[in-house]
Amino acid sequence: MRSVVLGLFLCALLSLVNAACFVKQHKTSVKFCQDTTDKTWHPTGSVWRNSKCFDCNCSADSMSCCDVMERPVNYPDKCQVEYDYTTCTYELFEKVPCSASGVVLGK
Repeated sequence: MRSVVLGLFLCALLSLVNAACFVKQHKTSVKFCQDTTDKTWHPTGSVWRNSKCFDCNCSADSMSCCDVMERPVNYPDKCQVEYDYTTCTYELFEKVPCSASGVVLGK
């Protein structure tokens, strides 16, 4: 019974995060790939992680990159996301209403 509940919970979580990959084709004569995020150049055969947490691979005919950070989707409007691109993690927290008090006197 526990495994059924755990399985349902994990399936529900899948709809709350979004991850993606993309491939950019190029001519086989190209010896370098340019990271579309950081604008850095990488030789054919290299693998790197860019500043937005995508793992990229430069091959002879393409560059492919996959997002390694789970990114939440479909969360309540009362919440906001803060990404930490150094650790490739995020924090989802409830927004706190702001209020001001006091009076500003004019001239």
